[in-house]
Amino acid sequence: MTPTLAPYGSWKSPITSDLIVAGSIRLGEVRLDGEDIYWSEGRPTEGGRNVVVKRSPSGATADLTPLPFNARTRVHEYGGGAYIVVEGVVYFSNFADQRLYRQRNGEAPQPITPEQDRRYADAVFDAKHRRLICVREDHTTGSSEPENTIVALDCDPTDPAANGGQVLVAGSDFYAFPRLSPDGSQLCWLSWNHPNMPWDGTELWVAPVQVDGSLGVAQKVAGGVAESIFQPQWSPDGGLYFVSDRTNWWNLYRWAPAGSVTALCPKEAEFGLPLWVFGLSTYGFESAESLICTYSENGLSKLARLHTQTLELQEIATPYTSISGLQVAPGKLVFIGGTTTKPAAIALLDLQTGQVEELRRSSELEIDPGYLSIPEPIEFPTENGLTAFGFFYAPKNKDFVAPADERPPLLVKIHGGPTAATGASFSPSIQYWTSRGIAILDVNYGGSTGYGRAYRERLKGNWGIVDVDDCVNGAKYLAEQGLVDGDRLCIDGGSAGGYTTLAALTFRDVFKAGASHYGVSNLEALAQDTHKFESRYLDGLIGPYPERKDLYEARSPINAVDRLSCPVIFFQGDEDKIVPPNQAEMMVEALRQKGLPVAYVLFAGEQHGFRKAENIKRALDGELYFYSRIFGFELADPIEPVAIENLSPV
Repeated sequence: MTPTLAPYGSWKSPITSDLIVAGSIRLGEVRLDGEDIYWSEGRPTEGGRNVVVKRSPSGATADLTPLPFNARTRVHEYGGGAYIVVEGVVYFSNFADQRLYRQRNGEAPQPITPEQDRRYADAVFDAKHRRLICVREDHTTGSSEPENTIVALDCDPTDPAANGGQVLVAGSDFYAFPRLSPDGSQLCWLSWNHPNMPWDGTELWVAPVQVDGSLGVAQKVAGGVAESIFQPQWSPDGGLYFVSDRTNWWNLYRWAPAGSVTALCPKEAEFGLPLWVFGLSTYGFESAESLICTYSENGLSKLARLHTQTLELQEIATPYTSISGLQVAPGKLVFIGGTTTKPAAIALLDLQTGQVEELRRSSELEIDPGYLSIPEPIEFPTENGLTAFGFFYAPKNKDFVAPADERPPLLVKIHGGPTAATGASFSPSIQYWTSRGIAILDVNYGGSTGYGRAYRERLKGNWGIVDVDDCVNGAKYLAEQGLVDGDRLCIDGGSAGGYTTLAALTFRDVFKAGASHYGVSNLEALAQDTHKFESRYLDGLIGPYPERKDLYEARSPINAVDRLSCPVIFFQGDEDKIVPPNQAEMMVEALRQKGLPVAYVLFAGEQHGFRKAENIKRALDGELYFYSRIFGFELADPIEPVAIENLSPV
């Protein structure tokens, strides 16, 4: 069939917002317990509820988390490490009250911690003492910040109200990865202090576990204020392994009790991740001699086996460009895998045969390849003679072609963090745009992970400068190559990506429109009103506050609305504790007073990021509607209008 001639942006696409949210879930928290496999599903159609799912060896799957329970912790607000499974018993944090619950097979969940404002995450089971060892965030102390500790909790208390826990480790601002040696005789953990974030500098500690369950004298193994340690883990023979970026790249190391540390496979690749959430895993042990790991190279995930004696690294071929949540057992591994053309899936890989079985997909979407844009990794020049990275998605729809003299609009997408990264795995929300004739540039600006510590540290003291420069230069590069229309450049991002979006729109004149999803407009307000985990994050990204109040003022878009001359749409959750609604509302009011086209969509009951199907749909369609009115292209399908103030009739 001959494609229909139609302008970019007006192509009719089968990839609708309804299709994206219908049956679409977020997969996470893979766990192994004997022959059983577990994972969590975040379900937008259930209000974003997180459900623990069990798969038996027979292949049968079952939901374990009954309504109204929601297996999600709020430690550090971002959570992760919300549950563990021990011999078929699930222990999980419930979102509504943040208590830990025990759920035996076929029984209703029972609370095992008191009704107090305490949160729990990242647990490990101590078989010798029949207890859970986990990170606790205590909001009952009355101090300005909650107290973080590592505690031991009775996992079968007769009276949950009396299960206050035994504090094992205290004194640092933050903790993660409490892990017991195979014989239960030693505990390791990570700690770090303000103003560091875990990707800046952490310390790895080890202490003996005494007969009474307390810890003996702790020994620091590795790390410091300028070395980031990630995922300490014990091998089956009792060796302690970890990931460190001491040589610029997050690589694998092994510690000997005598104090020596061995680099296992030096490589310009990232075997670690930024610790935004608990429970992350990039490697595991098939046996004491065989370590299975995933690493990122040039923005793409690889899978490999490391022979722990010979230190030989052998790549394991898979179809996946994104691999996360790796869990390993003898002869098999389970992970979340994503490709460029199919939704992410829980994948079971047989290490003997190499065969992969997909146990659960994040969506049952089956999209004709004729509507799919394949990401192209690109490098482009940026400030100071440096290079930045990203993935370019050209418009793709087999049913349509644009006029020969037209170039597509470009939407530059900014990941959050800002210490995070985008990858090349399938994203239905990106295909939503490209199948309608709008190109996408997904940017890994300076400060992103996946390209070494030096690249990550380009953002030190330069948030709002380096990230903005890279986004601007990426868009200009594509326009100069003739791949996109330089007069129809727009930009969007969520959270920290929302800040970069607003800064790019305010302090540069390249973009003609943008969308901020729960983004930061006032850096001073963020420094004064945020949660403990990120309360000193800006010290490294901008400077100490209030000592460098001048920088916060100068880089806050809210203080420079006189320089903003293009339309913006804002999407915000009314329960967001990380970026409160007043951040968006101050900016909206400023744009309103200036007479610029502006729209504000506030979602009731949403926190930082949107989890409800109807809100995910509304944000996606609302942004497309906004750009159609700003750039004047007709939409192929009717979309519920968004109220746009100060919009002149087209």
